Amino acid sequence: MTGTVVRVPLHGRRVRGWVLDPEVAEPEVADLRDVLAVSSAGPPADVVDLCRWAAWRWAGPVASFLRAASAPNLISSLDPPDPETAIYPGAPVVGRQLEVIAPGGDVEVPLAPEGSTLVIDPSAARAAVLAARWEDAGREVVTLGSEHSDAVRTAQWARARAGACVVIGGRSAVWAPVPDLALVVVLDEGDEALEDERAPAWNARDVALERAARTAAAVRMLTPAPTVDVVVAVGAPVATPAPRSWPRVEVVDQRDEEPGHGLLSSALADALRHTVERGARAVCVLNRRGRARLLACRACSELARCERCGATVQQRDDHDVAGLVCGQCATARPLVCLHCHGGTFRAVRSGIARVRDDLAALLPRAEVVSVDAATDTATQGLPDVPVIIGTEAALHRIGPGRPVGLVAYLELDQELLAPRARAAEQALWLVVRGARLLTALPEGGRGLSEGGRGRLLLQTRLPEHEVVQAARRSDPMHVVAVETPRREALGFPPFGGLAEVRGAPEAVAAACTAVADAGVTVLGPDAAGTSALLRAPSVAALCDALAAPAVDAARAKGRLRIDVDPRRI
Repeated sequence: MTGTVVRVPLHGRRVRGWVLDPEVAEPEVADLRDVLAVSSAGPPADVVDLCRWAAWRWAGPVASFLRAASAPNLISSLDPPDPETAIYPGAPVVGRQLEVIAPGGDVEVPLAPEGSTLVIDPSAARAAVLAARWEDAGREVVTLGSEHSDAVRTAQWARARAGACVVIGGRSAVWAPVPDLALVVVLDEGDEALEDERAPAWNARDVALERAARTAAAVRMLTPAPTVDVVVAVGAPVATPAPRSWPRVEVVDQRDEEPGHGLLSSALADALRHTVERGARAVCVLNRRGRARLLACRACSELARCERCGATVQQRDDHDVAGLVCGQCATARPLVCLHCHGGTFRAVRSGIARVRDDLAALLPRAEVVSVDAATDTATQGLPDVPVIIGTEAALHRIGPGRPVGLVAYLELDQELLAPRARAAEQALWLVVRGARLLTALPEGGRGLSEGGRGRLLLQTRLPEHEVVQAARRSDPMHVVAVETPRREALGFPPFGGLAEVRGAPEAVAAACTAVADAGVTVLGPDAAGTSALLRAPSVAALCDALAAPAVDAARAKGRLRIDVDPRRI
């Protein structure tokens, strides 16, 4: 049976495999080995075909996708269970639709009245709330999330095989083995959590669209910040939220600030004091870790550089040891300028540790803590303190406690001007996360500002940027309107194919040669020969070139990672 998990011999080991085609003619091979054992039921035939498509789309091995589409543990029953049927009141759902929703608050997710509904939600907390709501309404709900144990996920996977259910979970839920898929719903389609960080870096949104097209299922995309990709694939939004669904947005033009204030503008200081006095929390976002990422000598104004490799050095994070350290080669040295031997420096680009000290001095009666991706909050969680300064990780770790009354982006230009093709979309999504904190009000609470909304403060030297204007107008489609012609003119996705190749120089060179022969434009490799960028007129042309046998042969020359449609390029 197609998709069945088996054990086969390989180089003296017993390894897992999947039956891709049971009807294939037996090849004339002298040493063809027999299957050692049938282990478990696997993905159904339609999902196996979807895995093959995904392997072509993201230039990866089919086994990687078959593994994602299989249950974590063994399923004893190979034959699928008898399909279940259920009909619920409601209008039928057809076609593809995009709906722009409010950043926070409740989400009304449509469900198919007949057949199975597949809901992809990158937020585990919201998925749990939706699942409980649907169970109370009498729906059969299957949850497939990484937060559950392997045993629970296996049991849920087995239940999904019978159909007539609502499957909800993170990106891996898109492979659920439902036989009667009628509707696919994707929440927050621009969230990076829907893309696997490991190679092949597949995107659950694109898999969901392809699966729906193959099964004639309806599609609903619900997101507060649509991407250009989803608008091109699905069409213009059919619904938008109310104009006042966003928090109150205040834009601080840093060009008007007096010299010497740095990141702590007068508007920010007033907003912080006002928020703390009302007993609310303030969250300041700055995507720079450490104390100072860029230093200049106060005497000669020369940048502090490493005497070994020439890279800029940064101030050490620990208060006990004063000195400089190179982020590139880890060379450490005392606080001494190499140019004039001065011993005092000023921070050109302060990190969150330095800003934490400045905020503590500005608000001496309020406790200030710093948070980044490395901060350990697993045991006790994020403390309920008045002021939090951190990277965007702080937006994910705010727990219960006093409500958030202010989210301030201390240097939004760092995101707006990032050298990435999707910088505008990613910056808007960062702002959306802050808006969600402000609109997630406590039970029985009305909020902390006008109309029950929090306050979103954006510090920038680009007040006319499309992301800033989208937040100010509560209109995320403004970013799409500006980005679409720009992407089309540059031939960036979804109007062209783009891939990054990284790895051993020999493997990268061989892969570049292989795709160049197929008409793909190769930019690079770089000076070290470990990275190159590939461009093609379309995604299909690029994927066809990467599926050539010569690219597979390049993998044999050394480590090779291929990221199709990379987010950070």
